[in-house]
Amino acid sequence: MTEVTTIGLDIAKHVFHAHGADGAGRAMFSRRLTRAKLLAFFAAQPRCLVALEACGGAHHWARELQAMGHEVRLIPPAYVKPFVKRHKNDAVDAEAICEAAQRPSMRFVAVKTEAQQAAALVFRTRDLAVKQRTQIANAIRGHLTEYGWVAPKGAASLALLADLLDDGEIGQALPEAARPMFAMMVDMLAQLDERIGVLDKEITRRAREDEVARRLMTIPGIGPITATAIAAIAPPAETFDKGRDFAAWLGLVPKQMSTGGKQKLGAISRMGERTLRRLLIIGASAVVLQESKRGAPAGSWLEGMLARKPRMLVTVALANKMAHTVWALLVKQEDYRAPVPAAA
Repeated sequence: MTEVTTIGLDIAKHVFHAHGADGAGRAMFSRRLTRAKLLAFFAAQPRCLVALEACGGAHHWARELQAMGHEVRLIPPAYVKPFVKRHKNDAVDAEAICEAAQRPSMRFVAVKTEAQQAAALVFRTRDLAVKQRTQIANAIRGHLTEYGWVAPKGAASLALLADLLDDGEIGQALPEAARPMFAMMVDMLAQLDERIGVLDKEITRRAREDEVARRLMTIPGIGPITATAIAAIAPPAETFDKGRDFAAWLGLVPKQMSTGGKQKLGAISRMGERTLRRLLIIGASAVVLQESKRGAPAGSWLEGMLARKPRMLVTVALANKMAHTVWALLVKQEDYRAPVPAAA
């Protein structure tokens, strides 16, 4: 009797769809399942490969199915899309996931543990608070413009702006009905600043306690936030064969548009983990800014790049090199050693 070897599972909040196939890829069943019946259904199935799209809730269901003895693989949604036939619905999506999982060259996402997801949550929370702070600051500046006041940019000016809105000439010039609204937004900014400070302290504490984070902080441009984010979010370094694969996973390699044997490279692909990519670029930007002011070491790679390339391009190129270095340090479990500049 032919047994099911692969099940493609399309997940959602309440309604799921499972598509089973045998070793030859023939469809065995296509079944709609409710959330309450999902685990009971898989408990009755023989141990097999279960594939899901790497989306919201996928890691939770992957852990549940692994506990039942199934082999679970998560596929990036972009790699499933080419297998969707014509119209899109739950049954077609489940079939596409099942078919994609059977491809020998398919790439998969590592299943995260609850501890890994909890460790990454501090960065998601901080990002949310920083975005909200930026939104409120921009709202204050935008509303002040309507009354003829152009507020300076930058976080450093926000404290001065709050004082001017409270008792300064700006607050006295504003209409009576507008003052309470500006006061409310200023209070929201103060609360967010306090919460971001608490999160920064928590991230710094975790960086001191984690051996991997301490090792990563030896790389110029990587501080506690980036180091602990890499330790929490990035998959095991052994997942990648070389540093370039890790940089490609972050979206820091050039996008290829090559054909006919002619190589044509564009801007970075940006197809990867956006949080880590952004943090590495911010860190590289700080290094480039510092070295451009005091002068990069003579004969170094950075000196040569700054002499002939725009600074933003050098920043992204340095972020790419930092990704290679991160991978090497994680694989070799060593601290960073600065390269010796070439002799003149």
